[in-house]
Amino acid sequence: MLAVQDTMDVLKGRWKIHIIAALCYDRLRFSDLQKEVSGISAKMLSSELKDLEINQLVTRTVLDTQPISVIYELTDYGYTLKKVIENLADWGISHRKKIIGDLADRG
Repeated sequence: MLAVQDTMDVLKGRWKIHIIAALCYDRLRFSDLQKEVSGISAKMLSSELKDLEINQLVTRTVLDTQPISVIYELTDYGYTLKKVIENLADWGISHRKKIIGDLADRG
């Protein structure tokens, strides 16, 4: 159970899994990441990204552009969560079908 608790501590909160999922397939600028993670404020996104950086899951690269752009991407270590994200998505799809199917059967 300690291993599960450790995982939950790193991924806790409403947004971290969404952020990781968005970065699984491409590196994104801050503004694009905010659009991809619908509903997150800039302040919350910044806070969550800092936490993911501390846990070595995400890297931040500042580009020498005008205006300055910041790119976020998963580290190699962060990519180890891709299978977890895919499994969560698969389970969510199955769960939605089961619940909707069960509700349709009752109606």
